[in-house]
Amino acid sequence: MSSEDVVVIGAGPAGLAAAAELRRHGVRALILERSEAVGAAWRGRYDSLRLHTPRELSGLPGLAIPREMTRWVARDDLVSYLEQYAAHHRLDVQFGAEVTGIDRTPTGAWRVTLTDGGILTVAHVVVAAGNSNTTVPLGVPGADTFTGDLVPGSEYTNGIRFAGRRVLVVGSGNTGTDVAVDLVGHGAASVWIAVRTPPHILPRNRGPVAAQHAGVIVRHLPLPVADRLGWVVTRIATPGLRSHGLRRPRTGLLTRVVRDGKIPVLDHGIVGAIQAGTVRPVAALARLDGSDAVLVDGSRFAVDALVAATGYRRGLEPLVGALGVLDGTGRPRGGGGRQVPGAPGLWFIGYTDPISGMLREIRIESRRLANAIAAGARQRTSHAVRVVPPTV
Repeated sequence: MSSEDVVVIGAGPAGLAAAAELRRHGVRALILERSEAVGAAWRGRYDSLRLHTPRELSGLPGLAIPREMTRWVARDDLVSYLEQYAAHHRLDVQFGAEVTGIDRTPTGAWRVTLTDGGILTVAHVVVAAGNSNTTVPLGVPGADTFTGDLVPGSEYTNGIRFAGRRVLVVGSGNTGTDVAVDLVGHGAASVWIAVRTPPHILPRNRGPVAAQHAGVIVRHLPLPVADRLGWVVTRIATPGLRSHGLRRPRTGLLTRVVRDGKIPVLDHGIVGAIQAGTVRPVAALARLDGSDAVLVDGSRFAVDALVAATGYRRGLEPLVGALGVLDGTGRPRGGGGRQVPGAPGLWFIGYTDPISGMLREIRIESRRLANAIAAGARQRTSHAVRVVPPTV
């Protein structure tokens, strides 16, 4: 098989794992990365970020995360690990290479077009561009005329600048709850967290047992059983939060993961902060009026700053939207390291976020994908790569 018969889009954990597993099978893939370094999405996240999954279940295939990075790996340590991973497996990464489109050729190969006009024609394309390409906008009236500081969650680094200030965090997922706790730690005068859909909150661990270990088991239970178990665990893990203004979820824990792709919040201090009154849950934000936040329940209060931890979208439409391989939510059809039905040679990896942990899932998907591509290569002649230089 030619060393460039596979193009992998993205040099995050999913892309690196896919390329490493392909290399293990004797298939050398070219990774195209639009930024100038591996793990770009992780480099830009907030300073206090740590993996919500334990080190022993978060390593990529072929290289464990070093023990000195501790059980709950910090952002900078994860970036260092990804750099080590790419070097260890001698992966071929082309930085500054942004893909603008993917389409089929008359012969059935895949044509990958770059922003500089370059074109690659290959047998297989592995899309591993990540789940956080596009920030979900705040989307409330009055945002343009808000007199305080409005900070997108993707631009939040730490709470130093918010010391002594009144801050509203919009969004109660893992990012929003982490940010709220970080703000308290940096001395914010008041911290509210606006909650539209109450999250399921799980303890990060019970003694030596991490929540992810339980998630590996729960994932395979029938939905009704897993949901009932989730209710019991969350009631034990989050006592008294209702009296502090945080309603209990109406949808079962695993049902929400499967149906909506929403994973539980792992407690990195948010439960204690709510119980202590240093983070106050409030109703969803309806609009902004000058310096006031107006909530859907009609209450209002003045804030000095707002952090919009409203989440991310995959943002795959510009890349593959015309191919009919996305569902109505923008999620790849198929995926999971499997070839897309009706699109032979097109693969997606890293677009499932199960309760058992994304990095663990990437490890599984990368092996599945590489096994399938290598097996197919033994059965048919692959397309050769043709590189068309940019038009001057």
